[in-house]
Amino acid sequence: MPRYRGVVDAFAAQIRGGRWPAGARLPTHRQLAADEGIALVTASRVYAELAAMGLVSCEQGRGTFVRDPATAPGTGIDQQSVAVDATDLSFNSPSVPGQADLLRRALRDLSTSGDVDALLGYQPHRGRVDDRAAVARHLRRRGLDVGRDRVLIVNGAQHGLAVAATALLRPGDVVAVDAVTYPGFAVLARTLGLELAPLPADGSGPDPDALDRLCARRRVRAVYAMPTLHNPLGWVLDDARRARLVSVARRHELSIIEDASYAYLVEDAPPPLAVLAPERTTYVSGLSKSVATGLRIGFVVAPGPLVPALERAIRVTAWNTPALTMAIARRWLDDGTVDRLEERKRADARRRQEVAREVLDGLAHVGHPSSYFLWLPLPVGARPDRIAAALARRRVAVSTAEPFATTRPAPPALRLALGSVGLPELRDALGAVRSEVEQDAHR
Repeated sequence: MPRYRGVVDAFAAQIRGGRWPAGARLPTHRQLAADEGIALVTASRVYAELAAMGLVSCEQGRGTFVRDPATAPGTGIDQQSVAVDATDLSFNSPSVPGQADLLRRALRDLSTSGDVDALLGYQPHRGRVDDRAAVARHLRRRGLDVGRDRVLIVNGAQHGLAVAATALLRPGDVVAVDAVTYPGFAVLARTLGLELAPLPADGSGPDPDALDRLCARRRVRAVYAMPTLHNPLGWVLDDARRARLVSVARRHELSIIEDASYAYLVEDAPPPLAVLAPERTTYVSGLSKSVATGLRIGFVVAPGPLVPALERAIRVTAWNTPALTMAIARRWLDDGTVDRLEERKRADARRRQEVAREVLDGLAHVGHPSSYFLWLPLPVGARPDRIAAALARRRVAVSTAEPFATTRPAPPALRLALGSVGLPELRDALGAVRSEVEQDAHR
């Protein structure tokens, strides 16, 4: 076993056993190297591994601190369970009144429809022809005009990302991503052995020139982008930046993985990257956020030559989408239910943003006016893990920046999901967030 691995295991055991209490400052990198007889770069690796395990937080210029065990180290895929009685601002599951009745009616209608037996059998790996045609019609209303032959149906957008990465990439490939990005893709990249290369950004999105410079010195295979409603920063790339990003991708022969999971919340959005560069863009979206998280229906639009590889990836990861849920989804796509739910959720998200901006007035925050999340940058010296732990004791669950950051140390910030609780609970929880942020500043 490598020497550093033994040091990591020893520290992990001491932290879990209470030898180092929550909030304790660990030895400096240089002191650790001297104490353990290891190189300075190895000491840095020890702390990086402990941070990846969720046991410590590394803060530039201040040191390495033991995390409070009540603080979930991640969100989404990495998320620890949230207490039953907690107000969950760590994960979005947007819903509007009446959705349960829609499901009851859909199930009743299906039970009296034609060939119910067909719903019990295997389906084509990439979805039935009529189902793919329904998705293509839906995407046309989003500005993406494609034929059904380029559409593949998957089990939610996360499965779509996994299918795309499996088909496009190999272990060791370099993928350019935003410095702050969706953690589900970061977890997927680690699982597949991909290297993530972070791109700096300004308030309007990632810097295409930085991508150009990165490709000049590294062999980058793909870029993962959320051009329409970035999670968690809420930006929507303008036409000029989209065109520049596509130009760089073409010059360096990059594949583009476009994540459009939250794109439905933006009205009159610029054209998707899949429209600007259809020959190299794999577009991924789904109905989990726009309809219901339990309806695990996603879709992938890909260049024609890539479709067979994506279909193989579906076959080895899920075989096919469950016919029952796809039958419900198709009915709702065809009868306008999905369009109506998306419109209602856009209005709901706007109301929640208004509440958040009212309660958090005076605190720095970043977000789109119709998104279901808010990014809360904290002042220099703030302790996001300490704030999250204090909120957990008040039965409010939030995420720190750690799972979203592809650079280390992670920026001091909180990510607030606004779409999983009622408006009165949301207002109270945001008030608690404000209170703990202000108290931490006084410390």
